[in-house]
Amino acid sequence: MHSTYYNSEEYDQPQLYDEENGSYTEDIAFLRQLAEQVQGPIIDLACGTGRATIPLARAGYPMIGIDIHQGMLDQAKAKSAVLLKNHHHSIQWLEQDCTSFQLDQRSDFIFTVGNSFQHFLTNEEQDGLLHSVNHHLNPGGWFVFNTRFPSAEELLQPETEEYWRSYKDTITGQQVDVYTISQYDPLEQIQHYQTIRRFRETIDHSADERTTHIYLRYVYPQEMKRMLRSHGFEVVNCYEDWRKTPLCPTSEQMIYVCKKNKCVCREG
Repeated sequence: MHSTYYNSEEYDQPQLYDEENGSYTEDIAFLRQLAEQVQGPIIDLACGTGRATIPLARAGYPMIGIDIHQGMLDQAKAKSAVLLKNHHHSIQWLEQDCTSFQLDQRSDFIFTVGNSFQHFLTNEEQDGLLHSVNHHLNPGGWFVFNTRFPSAEELLQPETEEYWRSYKDTITGQQVDVYTISQYDPLEQIQHYQTIRRFRETIDHSADERTTHIYLRYVYPQEMKRMLRSHGFEVVNCYEDWRKTPLCPTSEQMIYVCKKNKCVCREG
């Protein structure tokens, strides 16, 4: 069964997703630096509600946003209709599976951010994604993605409820307290996160609690390097943040900057 089935409930409320993630912009300047070096359309895979797609389009770059979740794309279209109203550039939004997406054109730059790489839970899905990216990249084209670093602290979290963060819901005005419970499966290299959102009671709204589940695949650096090479990519750089800090044993994420080789030589 496709991983989207397991993770879809976390994205069934696109407005809630934007509430919790829409303000993150640390990767935009990094992506723009590469966008300046290429021509033609830039492809944002697992684009979600367009958090990264829309700012790049506003900066003047032709964009294609691909996601398998129609609700997230509907939110992206609504946002871009407002934010790009006075801009000449628009975005082509496509509902497709990123492990087997099909376009009638190629690109010099494809990226997937927001740790979306971890949603591809099986070897087959990871292979499908990388094969599809390679197929749609021009020779020498860029592929950028990030994924959480599989440190012991990250993987071996207590299997008990832990407080994560609080914020005010701009729609309901309620205070939301967010808690998580995690459980790591070392055989599958998959972390199961249970997210609990508790909405505080106000004059107009009663207290409510919502629970969602998400599964994330972790890949170790040497494993990733070999996998990328086998799919025809050269790892140009690997950073721990979008400020280009080199990766180290205490990093929290891995940001891969790859180039498509001129030929694919698979390892035996």
